Amino acid sequence: MAESTVPLQRAWNSWDSEHPAEMQYLPLGLRITPCAYASSTNGFTRFTAGSEGVRLGPRTIDGSCIALDLAHAGTALSLNYHKPDPFTLCGSWEAHRTGEWGLRFWVLLVLRLAPPTGDGDLVDWHFDPESGAMTARSGATHIVIRGERPPLLATFHDSLDALQQEFETKGYFYLESRGSSGPVAVLRYNLEEMSRFRFVATLANDPVLAVRQAATQLEEPPPQPSRAEGGSVGTATGALDAIRDVIGWNSVWDSVNRRPYTTASRNWVTPKFGGFGIWLNDALYHALMAGLFDVQLARENLLSVLAGATPQGNLPCLVTGRDAWIDRSQPPIGAFITWLLYLRTGDRDLLTLAADSLLRNHEWWWRERDGNGDGLVEYGTSPLGSGLYRGTKLAAKDESSMDNSPVHDEAVLDAQSRTLDCADVGLNSLLALDGEMLARMMRVLGQVEIADRLESRSEVLRQRIQTELWDEERGVFANRLWSGKFVRSLAPTSFYPLLAGAATPEQVEKLLLLLKDERKFGGRWLLPSVTRDDPAFADNVYWRGRIWPPLNFLVYHGLRRYGFEDEAGVLADNACRLFMAEWAPHRRCAENYNADTGAVCDQPDTDPFYSWGALLPLMSLSETLDLNPWNGWEVTHHAEEGRVGPVLTPAGEAVVATEAGCLTLSIRGGWTLRTNLLGRIRHLRLEAQSVGLTLPPINEAGAPKWLELRRERGRTVALARIAGRPIDCEADGDVLRFRLPASDRAASFELLLDTDQEAAAPGAVR
Repeated sequence: MAESTVPLQRAWNSWDSEHPAEMQYLPLGLRITPCAYASSTNGFTRFTAGSEGVRLGPRTIDGSCIALDLAHAGTALSLNYHKPDPFTLCGSWEAHRTGEWGLRFWVLLVLRLAPPTGDGDLVDWHFDPESGAMTARSGATHIVIRGERPPLLATFHDSLDALQQEFETKGYFYLESRGSSGPVAVLRYNLEEMSRFRFVATLANDPVLAVRQAATQLEEPPPQPSRAEGGSVGTATGALDAIRDVIGWNSVWDSVNRRPYTTASRNWVTPKFGGFGIWLNDALYHALMAGLFDVQLARENLLSVLAGATPQGNLPCLVTGRDAWIDRSQPPIGAFITWLLYLRTGDRDLLTLAADSLLRNHEWWWRERDGNGDGLVEYGTSPLGSGLYRGTKLAAKDESSMDNSPVHDEAVLDAQSRTLDCADVGLNSLLALDGEMLARMMRVLGQVEIADRLESRSEVLRQRIQTELWDEERGVFANRLWSGKFVRSLAPTSFYPLLAGAATPEQVEKLLLLLKDERKFGGRWLLPSVTRDDPAFADNVYWRGRIWPPLNFLVYHGLRRYGFEDEAGVLADNACRLFMAEWAPHRRCAENYNADTGAVCDQPDTDPFYSWGALLPLMSLSETLDLNPWNGWEVTHHAEEGRVGPVLTPAGEAVVATEAGCLTLSIRGGWTLRTNLLGRIRHLRLEAQSVGLTLPPINEAGAPKWLELRRERGRTVALARIAGRPIDCEADGDVLRFRLPASDRAASFELLLDTDQEAAAPGAVR
């Protein structure tokens, strides 16, 4: 993807992974980099990602509203951006605390322009001292950047490094770099004169127009501090906001491959990975969460995974600017995530995009990872590439994504098969699920024979999991060595057979006891990555005892598949509270958490702004609005008042709100469905001339229960029935009201409207 093909609404954004305060207009290679200098410490800062002086605030995915809190040498200020149109960026800062006299603390806007179509050379800027405007030109586009007042000083340099060296060796009184033009332009302000300040950057194809647009924007009333729209309130207060902020901040530009994607953490990209880094499962989770807001960003993350597909068929565990682990993959969740995205977006192209690569990856697992030929698979490392750790037991453990988990301690890397000598219950369960979800994809794409084959093989694997990986003595699914011995240590992967549909009712009953047992997986915070009575739990190092969001997420969906709504709800609520305890006060979205205290920074082996940490609040959102393979589109009416949205759904952008005992599902700004019936509405379908859904049981006690649907005014009801029986409709204008009869079981609701009318208005059931 070239920079010019980035969607226009996202062209201005915080693309640079290392400098989150920097804004770029990507198609032109234009950068505005806020920096600061403190005389008290002779300290210059570029506000790098992960530093103590950078707190990432609320923002939108497209960068239309962005807020940060910045601190340096005891001075603290807020920085806000907003975009009144796709070609204009407005910024402002306000100092809240000063660590020294404001005269000696300088805020700097560093400007660079290096068109992507060029050879990397910087274009010169030109300064007008009368207006305080800095201007440049790229092809037919004229750029104007100016503040509400002229800068105290405009200087020019060969590089940003040269600017930093000047401050650190000559201080802020040095004037020899003052000038009228040059490649790296700096607008300098201090907090004595500009403790609160606004600036604007405009683009136009005419220089006079660009200057006029900039002046017009600065004449507008000062905007309120940036606040991204939407969110969630009630039992999951702030959950959707948090997911949006994390995905937005970690969505960056990969300058090596010239593509946008969501990184696991900005803190890792440049120092650790050399410009870009794609962990397989991370990127898939990023695609899933991006799909709540932006289908294009979800597709971009999916493409970043598929781009690494090897001729052998596997999707690599890790691809970075420095290394490629093509000898190993990661647990096969690709088809599950892609199917969830398809359910949410209805975008058949996502299936077409991913199907072939996911199918080849699925076949690779069967071909390369059944080391002893018994029909169960193991983790391993193939003799391919030159990736770090290739051919070692560590590489095989990396493939599980649970690198140092004690469930691997007893296994040995078999030299002949290059796999661990241990059938992994988590891997086999996810492979069975992968085949099941791939089969669904293939049926949609018309590949019936392939779908039949995948379903058949997945069913055989489910039976093997059920019989061969069940430890009857302990009443749990567990990893099993080729010797026949069950591995002692247990991880939440022991619950993955629920996700695969592989557990019997008797097995499930015993698993639920383990889930609640405070010596095992129960306790104040859920779920520890190994049972609390395991000696490895006390290590509190990475997968040896800490809580990991992906484990919780997959167990949650396993519970939902088997209908254990209460247990799933407890896990989701616990996950959200765990997340918010660090997010609300510190804006930390962690890679992993202490299983006793819930802390993040109690040890060094966790990243505090890691994308998959947002899976924890995602589970809480799923309790109100979800799309899953088992129950389709679900909306839940809780007793508590609250709001979730806007998020993407099959019917468009939606908001679910509960107030005064009534649930309202709004689509594209107008409510579509209302009810006072508590519980979970499943298999929701809102189409042009029909509505379908499954109602929860309806209790006779209390006020009469009703369901309302909005329709286009004048359109008549052709058919309405519950559980196959006709139901009367009370029409009032464009509202259809149905009184719901009592029922001790779930019942289907069907509505068919006539088809003689023109297209319905947005927001109506048509």
